[in-house]
Amino acid sequence: MADVASISTIDEIRVLVKELPGPDREAAKAAEERQSQLTKPLGALGRLEELAIWMASWQGKAKPEAERAFTAIFAGNHGIAAKGVSAYPTEVTKQMVANFIHGGAAVNQLCSLVDSDLRVYELALDEPTADFSEAPAMSEEDFVRAIAYGMMAVEEGIEVLALGEMGIGNTTSAAAICTALYGGDAADWVGRGTGVDDDTLALKTKLINQAIELHKPKFENDPFQILRCVGGFELAAIVGAVIAARLARTPVVLDGYTCTAAAAVLHAIDDRLLDHCVVGHQSVEPGHVALMENIGKEPLVNFNMRLGEGSGAVLAIQILKAACACHNGMATFAEAGVSGPAD
Repeated sequence: MADVASISTIDEIRVLVKELPGPDREAAKAAEERQSQLTKPLGALGRLEELAIWMASWQGKAKPEAERAFTAIFAGNHGIAAKGVSAYPTEVTKQMVANFIHGGAAVNQLCSLVDSDLRVYELALDEPTADFSEAPAMSEEDFVRAIAYGMMAVEEGIEVLALGEMGIGNTTSAAAICTALYGGDAADWVGRGTGVDDDTLALKTKLINQAIELHKPKFENDPFQILRCVGGFELAAIVGAVIAARLARTPVVLDGYTCTAAAAVLHAIDDRLLDHCVVGHQSVEPGHVALMENIGKEPLVNFNMRLGEGSGAVLAIQILKAACACHNGMATFAEAGVSGPAD
């Protein structure tokens, strides 16, 4: 893996992402061949077959595994929250981090069910980003530091990585990122987040449009500058984790709207940079569907969730486990003494 400690500029990150490895075609071919010999009609398990082959292509082995799962939640606070764009105060971010640590959140219960390790990474909770409607959210130095911090979260031996976030105000950042990346009015991308009323929704929309006009000269045709200007520390860290997972050839499950919006910055740089990622679930945030269409992803589940904290990504780990279990554990026609398809 790249020496994370040596990364100090956005240009160095740009160079790094140009050198990321692609899938292992031989492992994918071997997994496809195994699928053709299992005791079922070819394609009968639908997307479970596709997921097993996808995991094989990134892990580099014909029989992929999802037993050593790891969930990383990145937490950060947003200066834009001081404008009243959320139904909750920023103190909730720190309080929820404590809840994660003490095992009281939904994601803790889901991690227990899928036997995933869980770690929470705090990013300067007492020092929120700047209010991006008035100034860039992060300096270049802080932005790069957050990406490097996210890269360091990806440890050796992980077979699947689930990513999530916690940060009051971060759906406002997610909508701002999508507006900057894909155009249109902020109203096309803004949702109710933690459950805001109509007046607050209108305020979010107004502030995002204001921010886009303010920062457009800085980030036009530069996705990293978009993330720096209207993103957040935890969103930059998610990008770092996605990059590091690619270097480590670790399959990634993204959570909902906010997490996917952060990762979409990489897709905007090169549409192959999220090939090692799947989206765990479809958020009820209205912009998530359009966002997934833009990055060419289909969610694994749609349970009308909008919690964040990696909950949808962790839920989807069970599907990856199912895909691997069927792929690795089923007998072939020869092993079972079952006649294969007629020639």
